[in-house]
Amino acid sequence: MNPKNLKVALTRRLPSPVEARLSDLFDTTLHDSDEPLSPERLVSRAQDVDVLAPTLGDRLDNAFFDAVGPRLRMVANFGAGTDHIDVAAANARGITVTNTPSVLAEDAADMAMTLILAVPRRLVEGVRSLESGNFEGWSPTWMLGRRVRGKKLGIIGLGRVGEAIARRAKAFGLSIHYHNRSPINPHIAEELGATYWDSLDQMLARVDIISINCPHTPATFHLLSRRRLELLQPQAYVVNVSRGETIDEEALASMIEEGRLAGAGLDVYERGAPSEKLMKAPNVVLLPHMASATVESRMEMGERMIINIKMFADGHKPPDRVILGLDDGRLPRVG
Repeated sequence: MNPKNLKVALTRRLPSPVEARLSDLFDTTLHDSDEPLSPERLVSRAQDVDVLAPTLGDRLDNAFFDAVGPRLRMVANFGAGTDHIDVAAANARGITVTNTPSVLAEDAADMAMTLILAVPRRLVEGVRSLESGNFEGWSPTWMLGRRVRGKKLGIIGLGRVGEAIARRAKAFGLSIHYHNRSPINPHIAEELGATYWDSLDQMLARVDIISINCPHTPATFHLLSRRRLELLQPQAYVVNVSRGETIDEEALASMIEEGRLAGAGLDVYERGAPSEKLMKAPNVVLLPHMASATVESRMEMGERMIINIKMFADGHKPPDRVILGLDDGRLPRVG
């Protein structure tokens, strides 16, 4: 098929160079604002195109695929996560689904490390004290945080992002502990000085900081349940730049408020935005889902998406097809 005849539609505004490249290669319908499409407009946008390029905020469920009709042949997701797409429903209709993996690891790791430093040292509280005019000068007992060096970092899911976090954390003097379904390559483990825990519960009880780096699946929903959060020591911190659904957010907020956990640094939330209870909890750093928000990552995501579409248009298998059931052993063991 001539790529210029391939009809592609975007659901959000993308970086200008990415949009220009898409328009040059394909018959592309751009989105004229950064507002998400309503479910009805999303269906309408997908009905007369060969390829839909959605983002995280677009829900493509079974009802969506029922409604779009037979022309849609590919969903080229702009992003690594695909839990907003019913991949099984798409595949059952012969629709190829792709994503943009492997481009966000370094940026996500930078943000996770930022939170690992910011929460124990109470950086946001310090900034707020200046902004509110409450800072009256240095005091030996005021705004005391916790030293990071020498603490135990527990990483849940030591994949690309988890490994990148571990390398940063090691440089700051943290000892690395991790939980996967199976151990990582022994050479990498030796390089990181990483200790493997077959039991998530046992690791939680022994570390000072937890970093969650696993996808949202039915098996990882509320992986950090109230029961598991209660295994953490009172001086422990929770950091999450992965998927908000992996934490029981209500339980987390309650335990921080009650002083049963020291604090949390979150960039993702169970319901898309932080709950009011979490917003009011002390010693939390809450970010607006910005771990991947760099110019470089957005450009690389766009290039990866374009490669997938171009390969599809040329009659080849795109390199980043989402295949159900693929498991590299780095997902947490549940149970």
